Amino acid sequence: MMIWISVTDLLDSLHMLLTGRSGNVSFTGVNCSFSLNFRATKKGVSVRGRSGPVARVGPAELAEAVLSAAEELASQHLSAVPLRDGVTGDYLSALDRFRLTAERQ
Repeated sequence: MMIWISVTDLLDSLHMLLTGRSGNVSFTGVNCSFSLNFRATKKGVSVRGRSGPVARVGPAELAEAVLSAAEELASQHLSAVPLRDGVTGDYLSALDRFRLTAERQ
């Protein structure tokens, strides 16, 4: 279940970054040590992990990659989560919001 909470948090964090509401966002997976830092720069988005730089990508490229992975995760595995579980609605809401954000990039 933690994957759904983690990806929802990632989508919401990147929404804040890509809409300009924040120039810096950090993501840490729920119940794990995986983390990434995203920073908006003049040249795109800088992505750093604990051990250093990971990538520098354009906002549209980042949005498309994350949206594609989140949609694939949902299409292949979300049906296994009970509909009454609150995480399903949270995930789908975050995905819908991020889809709009990605379209604007």
